[in-house]
Amino acid sequence: MSIAQTHPTPGAAKTIIGEPEVVEDGGAVVVVASIALADGVEHDPAWFALRDAATALHELQAADGSVPDAGHHEAARRHVAAITAAIGRLAPRFPHDADYLAASIRDFDRWAASDHPDGEASTEGAFGVPDFLDSLVAFQPQLHRVDGIRHLVVFPMYTQNGSRNRHVEALLVETIWPEPIARLETMYPNRLFVSLRLLDFTAGYDTDSAVLFPETVAMREIPPFTWGAIFQDREAARYRRVVRAASEITKLDLPAEAAEMLDDQALTERAFVMWDLIHDRTHMRGDLPFDPFMIKQRMPFFLYSLEELRCDLTAFRECVALDRRLSAEADLDPVDAELLRLSRLVQYAVIFDRIFRFAITGTRVRNYDGLGGQLLFAWLHRRGVLHWTDTALAFDWGEVPDAVVALGDAIDRLYWESIDRPKTAHWLAAYDLVRSVLEPHPASAWARGLPDEVLAGPPKGYTDAVLDDEFPLSMFYEALEKKMRDVIASTRGIRG
Repeated sequence: MSIAQTHPTPGAAKTIIGEPEVVEDGGAVVVVASIALADGVEHDPAWFALRDAATALHELQAADGSVPDAGHHEAARRHVAAITAAIGRLAPRFPHDADYLAASIRDFDRWAASDHPDGEASTEGAFGVPDFLDSLVAFQPQLHRVDGIRHLVVFPMYTQNGSRNRHVEALLVETIWPEPIARLETMYPNRLFVSLRLLDFTAGYDTDSAVLFPETVAMREIPPFTWGAIFQDREAARYRRVVRAASEITKLDLPAEAAEMLDDQALTERAFVMWDLIHDRTHMRGDLPFDPFMIKQRMPFFLYSLEELRCDLTAFRECVALDRRLSAEADLDPVDAELLRLSRLVQYAVIFDRIFRFAITGTRVRNYDGLGGQLLFAWLHRRGVLHWTDTALAFDWGEVPDAVVALGDAIDRLYWESIDRPKTAHWLAAYDLVRSVLEPHPASAWARGLPDEVLAGPPKGYTDAVLDDEFPLSMFYEALEKKMRDVIASTRGIRG
């Protein structure tokens, strides 16, 4: 997942990024007051009213967010009135978001009426495709990266890895930003990155979605995006449940530090914040192809797999370096001591989340995250640091870091060489890297060698020739998936 993907397209205005931890006048006093005011807000009757009204509105909305049946408009207005009234009652509990919440009420009122933002009459009338640009621009959570500060978030939006319907969704969220993460961000600056915990939510987040990205919101035009958020509590909770089950099934003897994560949600959340912060800033950095892996660019899915894996392995590599540097220092202060601890936990998290959850989550249709998990597992196995012997999984932990870094180096080398190659030649080289580790489908045209008419033709022919499941699950993963299927399904909508 990538906050870097929230960047505007080439040619758009330069992103405006606020300073972290900037709050209203009064500084720390206002922060403390804001945190205290929102304490227990998930139990406020106004929140229940807002959540219920948004949920009822879902039944009337089309996939694009509009309410096309005029016979439903009276009911829709009642629901919108309940939503705006609830926002008004809740707004005093979120003084740091006052401008956003006021703009949200205006956007809802305008959607329920027949006016455009410029005051002209709408050609669509009431409840057309919603436009919440004004409130989206006013929402700036990256300015409040303070541990424990909360936000009320209400937009018509789809949810990645969740619902593709742009329905009105409402969330209560809490920022995760402890002091070690604030110090880490000075080493790996990522001013767009917001780390959150889910408190309560509507149905769009009763799914596998663990991100909140501005591009998912219904709006009339695309502004420069200044933030993107990941729900590390959901990621951590999924990780703990899946890894616990997978380690039991595979008879893996977890190292003590890794085992500790399974019993400590807060600790695992902090490890995931560290991983995601470094992962996300890696997008758009490094020796990249000239037109690097934009999410709307059509290309073979294994290219996306390598990009996501590159960012994960960069996070892994940086944590190995941090681990080794801090381990060599004497008299660490408490913050650096915690960073040392987290740097080691991130290494376990990258490996176990990738090989146990990513590899067997989702369908087999162009599943690029799944492919990345398979690739990491097979790479470690072929390097002789991962063993499946006597129906038990084991690692040579002292040799694992360098083996993982070597895979990252191989992908980095592929990228470095890419600017001297045509795009399709780069695709072929990427395929060769993957197939050097994983066995392609026996029916693969890519594995047999693409015919001359495809090689001489446009890139579309290359992409069309890739099978939906170009690299099927190994026998190991086929057996593991059957035993883990219910566990992975049970993480849908999970909370920390």
